[in-house]
Amino acid sequence: MPISQNTQWGEMTQKEPTKEEELEMKRIRFCMQAGERLKDPRLNPMERKQLTNQIKLARKHKFWDTQPVKKFLSDRVQKDGPIQHGKVEDVAKVPAELPAGFEWVTIDMDKEEDANQVFQLLRNHYVEDSEGIFRFDYPVDFLKWTLCVPGFNKDWHIGVKAAGKDSLLGFISGTPQKVVVNSETVKMAEINFLCVHKKLRSKKLAPILIKEVTRRVNLTNVWSAIYTSGDMIPSPFTFAPYFHRSLNPKKNVETGFSAIPSNEPMARYNKRLKLHGLQDMNLVGNPRLMESKDIPAVCQLYKNHMSKYNAHFKLNQNEIAHHLMPRPGVVYTLVFEGEDDQGKKAITDFISFYSLPSQILKRQNHDHTQMNIAYLYYYAFTKNSLTEMMKYVLHFAKEEADVKYDVFNCLSIMDNHEFVRDLKFGVGDGTLNYYMFNYGLKDDYLRPNMVATVLV
Repeated sequence: MPISQNTQWGEMTQKEPTKEEELEMKRIRFCMQAGERLKDPRLNPMERKQLTNQIKLARKHKFWDTQPVKKFLSDRVQKDGPIQHGKVEDVAKVPAELPAGFEWVTIDMDKEEDANQVFQLLRNHYVEDSEGIFRFDYPVDFLKWTLCVPGFNKDWHIGVKAAGKDSLLGFISGTPQKVVVNSETVKMAEINFLCVHKKLRSKKLAPILIKEVTRRVNLTNVWSAIYTSGDMIPSPFTFAPYFHRSLNPKKNVETGFSAIPSNEPMARYNKRLKLHGLQDMNLVGNPRLMESKDIPAVCQLYKNHMSKYNAHFKLNQNEIAHHLMPRPGVVYTLVFEGEDDQGKKAITDFISFYSLPSQILKRQNHDHTQMNIAYLYYYAFTKNSLTEMMKYVLHFAKEEADVKYDVFNCLSIMDNHEFVRDLKFGVGDGTLNYYMFNYGLKDDYLRPNMVATVLV
């Protein structure tokens, strides 16, 4: 504790530590204690990972420690709500300052040149797995779908270029969302696609991009945001492991996406992962692709089903149409047409997935260049069980979609725990962490099965 000499009275007095000093002492104590616990050989892998993540959160973060986000080890908030309150008139009217030689650009996704530049930047410099074998490969049509949502603001699609040059070197996006958090509807920006050219990472452009998108969002009187990351930063309100269901076992083993047990022949491995046949499914109603006439029914099903979760997006019919109407190679929604409780013809259930391929960066003993991967999106069910619906959607992704998928992925959010074991999903080594900017939760943490926000 800081000590000062009181020269008038000739005695030693102690100063009260500031909040920053108290937090720093908490950090030091926690990291020392956690470091000792990590030496315990009795810790299982999950406990070890959790403790390691807590140490990461407890350490100093040069950028995030200055932002209105929940800090690990700091005092709990008394109620859900904004951490800071702002006024539009106080927001800077000029862009954040960039290093010399760089300039801001606003990306127009309706222009093919701009859309292709975002595509190329992400294709070459965005998220890849820990071993550098796979990298997300967002198609242009997918990017337009997810960025140009109803009511989107073009000014929230922000790029950085070298002055006088045409190549896109950095990007970040925001899209407007109404997020229901513990029954409270909050206007937020969904922040995504933060990406900086690999050769420019030392320029610290990422924090500047975050500051600039924050400024532009604040100018529209929106003060909070939701985002995800595979990295552990202060401080997630939930985290969700990935689960993978192999649809093309041979290719997945050849590319290194999956590992076959050393004592198991490929034929047996294939047989073990064989999907359920249509004759083995206990479905209620007839499944088919969603059509425009189904939008009101699907919207009502979505609204009713989402009410069970503590965090979800509030979507109207126009937004449901945008997010869920089938687009080849982008998103697929299957509806189940049967009878309601009054015996009238009705859409009783729906389930959807989106298509996000990964490029294969390292090829050894195979000639595959891309993994076709489906990701579970939204669903609602009243007559069918989720497990039976998933049996059908796995069959559809492998046999009937216009893309033949190799893998079907899901997160441990919503009700996904109901089917992952029975349908032979394997837990992956990746985890997606969920964050909110300038919005604190009294309870700090939401269980993944109470979260239904899917950020693609």
